[in-house]
Amino acid sequence: MANSLVIIPTYNEKENIYRMVRTVFSMDASFHVLVVDDGSPDGTAQIVKTLQVEYPESLFLLERAGKQGLGTAYIAGFKWGLERAYQYIIEMDADFSHNPHDLPRLRNACTEQNADVVVGSRYVKGGQLQNWPWDRVMLSYGASWYVRCITWMPVKDPTAGFVCYRRAVLETLDLDKIRFVGYAFQIEMKYAARLLGFKIVEIPITFSDRLEGNSKMSKSIVREAIWGVLLMRWRSFFVNYAADSSLA
Repeated sequence: MANSLVIIPTYNEKENIYRMVRTVFSMDASFHVLVVDDGSPDGTAQIVKTLQVEYPESLFLLERAGKQGLGTAYIAGFKWGLERAYQYIIEMDADFSHNPHDLPRLRNACTEQNADVVVGSRYVKGGQLQNWPWDRVMLSYGASWYVRCITWMPVKDPTAGFVCYRRAVLETLDLDKIRFVGYAFQIEMKYAARLLGFKIVEIPITFSDRLEGNSKMSKSIVREAIWGVLLMRWRSFFVNYAADSSLA
């Protein structure tokens, strides 16, 4: 059995999911894939079911009723993975903004750099952004600066969604205490891991804007990130993120 699970949340990703699954399984590396689909009306889940015939022991599907948010999709995926024997659990978008060929680099950084959390980063040396309009670039840079100022977290790309976690991190965290469901979820996961003493390492990636399908970014997601960081910092004085308080 593979020791690494890639979690891919989907909502209306029929243009991307077939090619993404094929690409992951074409690499000379052992990964299992769990697609967490939030009732996509475009038939994304059915495409995955068709592919499961070809990859019955390595491709899995978790179907949920309705769009419930990125954060809850990943939490459901984490819990699914922890019920099995996976040692590395990786978050990745379905739209090829994250290059699946970088998956081995994220996993290898855990062992080579003794990291607990590995972030595929746009903002460390060697990281790049491709095909992004200037306003998105400024928003992303500004959000990263804002998060670092509020949290004092030394992560240059705290909103990044291409992340590899060691099993121990997700076992130690009380996942039910992660409150945010949009992009602030990514910030809270890294912040909680750091509060619990886990080592976070960033490696450079090239992040490309999606070519197919529609972006899930919205004003409500931006508002959650802005106010959520302040609330998260305040809650951290009172909330212990550890599943067992004796571990914190």
